[in-house]
Amino acid sequence: MDGGGPRAAVLTTAALAAGCAVAHAGPGVTALRPVRRRFFPRLSGLGRADHVAVTFDDGPDPAWTPAFLETLATWQVRATFFMLGSMAAQAPGVAAEVAAAGHEVAVHGWAHRYTVLRGPRWVADDLARARDAVADATGAQPRFYRPPYGVLSAGALAAARRLGLTPVLWTCWGREWTAGATPRSVFTTLTRHLAGGATVLLHDSDCTSPPGSAAAALGALPLLLEECAIRGLAAGPVAGHGLDP
Repeated sequence: MDGGGPRAAVLTTAALAAGCAVAHAGPGVTALRPVRRRFFPRLSGLGRADHVAVTFDDGPDPAWTPAFLETLATWQVRATFFMLGSMAAQAPGVAAEVAAAGHEVAVHGWAHRYTVLRGPRWVADDLARARDAVADATGAQPRFYRPPYGVLSAGALAAARRLGLTPVLWTCWGREWTAGATPRSVFTTLTRHLAGGATVLLHDSDCTSPPGSAAAALGALPLLLEECAIRGLAAGPVAGHGLDP
């Protein structure tokens, strides 16, 4: 007997390929808020009880990021900007302005693509390219990484580890990309899960979302910062949020 012949070999190969695909995509389950909050609180961005980490994705954007910086300066708050490498390369001056204002810079990948739909080598190259672009533009070495769409893969985790980047997702977001979003609706969505220790996600660009998304986020930002002040919560960057191992 030959153990099943060619058909068995094909089935075995298919099973191995399927197993590899499942293993690669497995960490993506942390995109589900209840899962990551219960089992991976640090990944979820749960930090110090007296602190709220304010974070932005998808910039730096010359059309919007400077306005976010102005609002943050008015409130004397520093934040973390998870930058796309492609955007930092296109607008290095804006990226440098973020760092010069005292904000923390972090990595959001080079291209805004699901890592679970790409092979480990592609993900590793994408992340390394993004890290280098952000560091070159800002003069700062990023410490944190947030995958596009908040969906991790085994390849992304391995690449982040090699590059010394700590993955951080979020505990509450504004969903400003939804149709008809306004500053008030974004703020209302944020505050459903806003509490001490939260990591907040907004976007300082609408390069990957409908036009007007960034405007809704910008309008919600002072409402958020005022709410944090009312609750006696210090708003700041991920650094110092208590997520370090």
